[in-house]
Amino acid sequence: MRTAKITRETAETQISVEVNLDGTGVYDNQTGVGFFDHMLDQLSRHSLIDMTIRCAGDLHIDDHHSVEDVGIALGQALVQALGDKRGIRRYGACLLPMDDALVRAALDLSNRPYLVWNVDLPTAKIGTFDTELVREFFQALASSGGITLHIDALHGINSHHIAEAAFKAVARALREAVEADPRKGDAIPSTKGAL
Repeated sequence: MRTAKITRETAETQISVEVNLDGTGVYDNQTGVGFFDHMLDQLSRHSLIDMTIRCAGDLHIDDHHSVEDVGIALGQALVQALGDKRGIRRYGACLLPMDDALVRAALDLSNRPYLVWNVDLPTAKIGTFDTELVREFFQALASSGGITLHIDALHGINSHHIAEAAFKAVARALREAVEADPRKGDAIPSTKGAL
């Protein structure tokens, strides 16, 4: 089973993350940040990765530490669940429309973390959620997950739609990348012999 459980405790947050890469997209995410929970639910549902996330954070300050630290813990859980990455497709990409928004995500589970972020969110807030935290989450996920991640918003006028399309596009790309490649058996998908 490609599963993992990560706990992360700091002076700012207490987090637990459980993932099953071979799930069906079942989720139970509770971070205390409503919009973020909604985005994590989308990430689980559309990647088909089962996720249970709990976060008790310093929300009396703001949502930043909770969002960033969940990204760190989720990235660590993906690394643990993937192990040496034998037999996976490694790469994934998705062009995802959502009403006015069109977002492209492409990723490589390369163990070379890098985020390219070409996304303009027109408003500073989605409800009470700071839109700049969308990038912070993906930066943390890419860094701790060893993911080369490119996200480009090609169209969009509604911040909620753009952000949600980004999460869904990454989810679909992640689904493709973690899937078993039936033509490669248990081979590591690299000419280097390791990722």
